[in-house]
Amino acid sequence: MLITLLFVALLAFYVAWNLGANDVANAMGTSVGSKAVTLKQALIIAGVLEFTGAVLFGHEVTETLATKIANPALFAATPKIFVTGMITVLISCGVWLQIATSRGLPVSSSHAVVGAIAGFSWVALGVGAIDWASIGLISIGWVLTPLISGAIAALFYSQIKHWILDQPNQVVQLQEWIPWLSTALLGVFGVIVLPSLTEPLTNFVIEQVGFTIPAYDIPLLTGAIAAVGLTIISWRQLGESGDKEDKGEIFPNPVERLFARFQLLSACFVAFAHGSNDVGNAIAPLAAIVYINRTGSVPIDGITIPLWILILGGAGIVGGLAVWGKKVIATIGENIIALQPSSGFCAELATATTILIASRLGLPVSTSHALVGGVVGIGLVQNIKSIKFQTLKGIAAAWLITIPVSAALSAAIFSIAQILFF
Repeated sequence: MLITLLFVALLAFYVAWNLGANDVANAMGTSVGSKAVTLKQALIIAGVLEFTGAVLFGHEVTETLATKIANPALFAATPKIFVTGMITVLISCGVWLQIATSRGLPVSSSHAVVGAIAGFSWVALGVGAIDWASIGLISIGWVLTPLISGAIAALFYSQIKHWILDQPNQVVQLQEWIPWLSTALLGVFGVIVLPSLTEPLTNFVIEQVGFTIPAYDIPLLTGAIAAVGLTIISWRQLGESGDKEDKGEIFPNPVERLFARFQLLSACFVAFAHGSNDVGNAIAPLAAIVYINRTGSVPIDGITIPLWILILGGAGIVGGLAVWGKKVIATIGENIIALQPSSGFCAELATATTILIASRLGLPVSTSHALVGGVVGIGLVQNIKSIKFQTLKGIAAAWLITIPVSAALSAAIFSIAQILFF
């Protein structure tokens, strides 16, 4: 069984590697495409924050994928079949993600995993082995993700365009808006993430100091201090950029230069959000197999995800982005619409909001859906003719075929495994 676990761990790392090359690449594509960050900076940001998001928040989505796509109760008497099925899921997803990445197509690893689990379950025990209620809920999430992200991005960008970019004195307008932008940027991250991050401090104050405080007081105070600090720093940077010449600057416009700094932060939040949601796609089968190896039974309700599995997934994601991520970054960042830091910032903020909410709900949604939806939302506000629909057709086709292709691959591989080993 140790050899099997090592083999499965390597497969999970392979899937995480391909996931990093595809999904993480499209998560960072808007920042690189707008030139807010260089490719090297994107790799560093993703390396730290994808890993952090995966380790701190990756367990809920992993749990959903490990226990709620195939109906685990039907495999209770045959855990070996369930283990074999999860291995075929990893092989199928890794292969399909690698094919898509080689062609620069930003597909959904969530689609691939769910399709693969459904494919092997159908072959193993028939159509009744699939938990259709869970798949229905996840599918609704896939449809809503680009719509919600696109709506948020369009709403936010339309306000920035109206109140700042279309005004005769952009710098003065931006000075007035900096506090609100800082609050929006840090508020999205703070409301969803800070309560969990500051929970140990809250518990310490209550239990050790004996001072009873509401659960959200420390997160609110932390977020408020951060927003005030970001506002002051941004005012100072905007003033300095207005006083100096812009020789050799990528963004000679001081407004876009400041938005590039804001986009650097929003890129961090997208990376964290992506790590928290999509790491489950790579490690859920491994987590299920480790559980079966430890207990001898199939996970029914929920499982505890060992830290080393989350670390393995995070490391694979970062490696894949660094080595194979350039093609997909180009597709998202350059081949849908031309992006400036102001528009890229709005797309990323919308994406991070959508994905972090889904992560807290335990829904495995698609970061590529959210980001493409956000970019298209920006394009609709700017000018519908600026959207390169030929690129979108290719992306949409890849989205549509991911589930049937991964399901068919998984079903075929599982059928071969059945003939050879059962």
